[in-house]
Amino acid sequence: MSETPAFTPAFDRDRLLDWMAEHEVEQITHDHPAVFTVGEGLDLKAEMPGVHTKNLFLKDKKGRLWLISAAQDTVIDLKRAHAAMGSDRLSFGNEGLMYETLGVRPGSVTALGLINDVDRRVTFVLDRRLHEAAIVNFHPLINTATTALDQAAFRKVLTLLGREPVVVDFEKMAPLP
Repeated sequence: MSETPAFTPAFDRDRLLDWMAEHEVEQITHDHPAVFTVGEGLDLKAEMPGVHTKNLFLKDKKGRLWLISAAQDTVIDLKRAHAAMGSDRLSFGNEGLMYETLGVRPGSVTALGLINDVDRRVTFVLDRRLHEAAIVNFHPLINTATTALDQAAFRKVLTLLGREPVVVDFEKMAPLP
């Protein structure tokens, strides 16, 4: 059992969705039973249009934090990904650090957690396939729902957060120019 840090994130699911509404970010959020892994809930995802995601919270040997958002079936070889991302060797970040920076727990990791990273400690890496997808689906800071954003809405969120992702083609293991 892990300790609960004293930190309380500024945004939870409801506050995030309110923020999107305040900023006129169009989205559709679907409630569903908790989903902890990419393989769970495939039947639920099949009914939702767009590309579904997997999200990895990582730390490199130099202590830098990374969040990779990729299409759910993208193969990410962590032994090679660091070179394409411009990082040092990677390992998974711990739960306390994840909660402290993104305000989420394991199973709920999402690009939308960047809203809680006010100190910009996490570098955001986006899979080319998500960068090009018409609709992307992310958890809204909790794994009991999925939020669908069209590409314009997703990019608006990133712009509002002041985030420019590092876009990587994980199939070719190369950064996009």
